[in-house]
Amino acid sequence: MTTPTFESFTAQSQDEGFDEIIVREWDADLKLETHTHPFDVSAYVARGEYWLTLGAEVKHLQAGDFFRLARDVPHAELYGPEGATVWVARAN
Repeated sequence: MTTPTFESFTAQSQDEGFDEIIVREWDADLKLETHTHPFDVSAYVARGEYWLTLGAEVKHLQAGDFFRLARDVPHAELYGPEGATVWVARAN
């Protein structure tokens, strides 16, 4: 798979029905306690790393990884020592 550009990520996400595309910059070592979002997420880790906790499962996401998360799914986030840049597509 080729590395996406923000433009190609945006186009693909819109083709899939996502209506809001944003770039999130997360601080180093930031910890977000368990929470939910009122939208579906499709995302790409453009820089850095973080750990996404879903119940008992912990996913270690690094630059180059894609992931999806359905709306209203409880999860927690822990960002690495360099923080992270994540491209986020939301279906509101």
